[in-house]
Amino acid sequence: MDVYGLTGGIGSGKSAVGALLAGFGVPVVAADELARLVVSPGSEGLALVVEAFGEEVLSADGELDRRAMGRLVFADPSRREQLETILHPCIQRRYQHVLAGLAAAGHGLVVYEVPLLFENGLEKDMRGVAVVYAAPEIRVARVRARDGLRDEEIQARMAAQLDDEEKFRRADYVLYNDGSRDDLRREVEWFATRFLKLPRQRFRHPPASAREPTP
Repeated sequence: MDVYGLTGGIGSGKSAVGALLAGFGVPVVAADELARLVVSPGSEGLALVVEAFGEEVLSADGELDRRAMGRLVFADPSRREQLETILHPCIQRRYQHVLAGLAAAGHGLVVYEVPLLFENGLEKDMRGVAVVYAAPEIRVARVRARDGLRDEEIQARMAAQLDDEEKFRRADYVLYNDGSRDDLRREVEWFATRFLKLPRQRFRHPPASAREPTP
């Protein structure tokens, strides 16, 4: 099975690209969704997180308080590394299970959406990697509206990721998400037919773009 990576900074629109690809029939696995599953109430992952960070990272209903966890780990790189060390094996086991299921179902291609793909060295396992890009000020506004975070919290999360130029250097493809929803759809269609080599008849519109979406 060919695995293609999809990554980008916080607020860039990775999930929007993944949703469009899924709508075109492309299997998309989101690492963030796997991360939620491995720390669900009663899970081994959540027990390990609580053991390492204490019960203050739990909400009143026993779920992981993601905002409290975020404040803790993005203020201290060593704590963030500790959390990643705990969760990465759990996520990888779940990912391999999902991948095996897709292969058994006859799928020959999957897109794996991972926020920290390059940071975790996962590109070596991919046939190719695409980066979703939006201008930093657009990303901040999106995350503020979506998550209700303060600007300093958003900046801390952005600082924990590779900068855009380094992502561009290491990527095989760049999708631009600083325009309208229709603009993004055209970018995704172009990406799917040009990079993933999907048949053009799968799409409502022929891929069309005034620019080559590569670094």
